[in-house]
Amino acid sequence: MSALTKPVIAGNWKMHKGPTEAREFFRTFLAQVEIPQDRTVAFFPPAISLGAAVAALSDRTDVLLGVQNIHWETHGAFTGEISAPMAADAGARLVLCGHSERRHVFGETDEAVGRKAAAAFAAGLVAMICVGETLEEREAGRLEEVVLRQLDAAIAGLDDADVARAAIAYEPVWAIGTGRNATPDDAAAAHAVLRDRLRERVGDGAADIPILYGGSVKPENAASLLAASDVDGLLVGGASLDPQGFGRIVNAG
Repeated sequence: MSALTKPVIAGNWKMHKGPTEAREFFRTFLAQVEIPQDRTVAFFPPAISLGAAVAALSDRTDVLLGVQNIHWETHGAFTGEISAPMAADAGARLVLCGHSERRHVFGETDEAVGRKAAAAFAAGLVAMICVGETLEEREAGRLEEVVLRQLDAAIAGLDDADVARAAIAYEPVWAIGTGRNATPDDAAAAHAVLRDRLRERVGDGAADIPILYGGSVKPENAASLLAASDVDGLLVGGASLDPQGFGRIVNAG
């Protein structure tokens, strides 16, 4: 059973907002945005701002927090890294695994993503596993091949119960931060491929696993994307940095 109520609206702040800015964001966001009870709202601040976010949300149970990356080891000589148990201890409930920037900017492999997802669940976190194709791969007709390879590697080391608790984010690399987004039909087609593979793994329970779309999501297109078949939420980048704009996305659909 999924640990997250659908739809899931998640904001990935990437390398934006230190602790001071994070506190100010939540002061504004919580004062101005009413969060519907029928969905999950989550934020992935930079790790250095997680403590400030936890403090700002100390009396709120309707907003979850996560980290953008972890190491698969629990501890060790890995300068600059954080482990899943550390993230959980600091207040995270979720972790992004295999975000396209981790894959394409930092060279993260499919194998590494799988190890991180397993480490996340071992520490009691929910892994949000990211998959997606580049423009070249899409134009070569390799969308299905690429996203299934990435998904299979990410869940290979998980037991069925953890797969059922995971979240998946489809983020076409060509649509991230480019202003060019997949159409609702594009998203639905890719999500159907992922849903079928999840169904092969966990049966009817696959229907409960949230599959989010991420890629140049804005207040103007959020509702149409959420209305698409098999789109169970949104992973929002740049548009999540503005409290009012992200509030409109949270209330879309």
